[in-house]
Amino acid sequence: MKKSLIALAVLAASGAAMAQSSVTLYGIADVWFGNMSVDDGTTDRSTTLMHSGGINTSRWGMKGSEDLGGGLKANFQLESSINMDDGSTGSGFNRQAWVGFSGNFGDVRFGRVSSPFDNVLPGLDAMGDLDLSPRKNPGGGVFRTASGYIDKPTNTIFYKTPRFSGFGAEVSYSLDEDNENGLFDSTEIAITSLDLTYAAGPFTATFAYQEEDRNDVTDDDFKLMALGGSYNFGMAAVYAMYGNVENATGDVSNSKATHTAGAETDEWQIGVSVPMSSALTLSASYAESTDDANSINPNEVKRSGFGLAAAYSLSKRTTLYGGVKTATQEETGVHDIDTTVYAVGVKHTF
Repeated sequence: MKKSLIALAVLAASGAAMAQSSVTLYGIADVWFGNMSVDDGTTDRSTTLMHSGGINTSRWGMKGSEDLGGGLKANFQLESSINMDDGSTGSGFNRQAWVGFSGNFGDVRFGRVSSPFDNVLPGLDAMGDLDLSPRKNPGGGVFRTASGYIDKPTNTIFYKTPRFSGFGAEVSYSLDEDNENGLFDSTEIAITSLDLTYAAGPFTATFAYQEEDRNDVTDDDFKLMALGGSYNFGMAAVYAMYGNVENATGDVSNSKATHTAGAETDEWQIGVSVPMSSALTLSASYAESTDDANSINPNEVKRSGFGLAAAYSLSKRTTLYGGVKTATQEETGVHDIDTTVYAVGVKHTF
């Protein structure tokens, strides 16, 4: 009888502990099929392709929390990317790998964490993070802020505030772990990132900034700024965004931009999202980006693009989508480069 009572007590205690902790396995499987053509005035090339992550990057991960009492929680997240077209995965947990605490004070995280700048950028675009948005690659991406910056920095200290009267903010600092004293051999980059958002009813406004000290030279820091907002009229939501990039040159499709002191890019985008029914949403966006002339590129370079897409929800977890985008790059004395992408895809979350 005593053994039975002891066993029941152990089971009860175990159940209470399990009720206070949770671990979730989750993921996104997203892939699109389509055609991309590029005409540079000399050759007109076209390819049929399959690409992973049309709406969101395909991924899998684990996350969990433990209730420590008094409103305090311990949290963690481990997340890795997946290429749905070939089945390959990222090296380790290349998207997220952090542990931290949350409570009435906000949310603090330590490890590899999405930067505040990256967290809010899709929310300024009527087409979100969809590959068919004209600001994004692959295929004729217009914005320099759509590629080139580090979106998942390592060695990061991250803090998110609670919301106060519609305002919320995030800030992070990523250590470079430099080797100037010979104590630690590292190729990491010091990164400062922040965002400030105000949301009240149908109106949202956001400011975001990120600075990357890649070469340990002050005037060559890679600096990105974005300012934008949206207003939901019910029948449609409109979006607008302005961005600025300093000290970055090179092909916008290159995720490792060349850093050049004095280079500057201005960019802007407008768009609309229209719910046609509870399941069907149409979205459209126009974007422009201009590289000022500098010592590396003597001519001003202008890029412009337009995207149109439809998304249909088969369920809460499965979405079909498709559309088209076009983009043109113009430079004095050089043939225009025209890019067109057609795509249809499916996204499933679990």
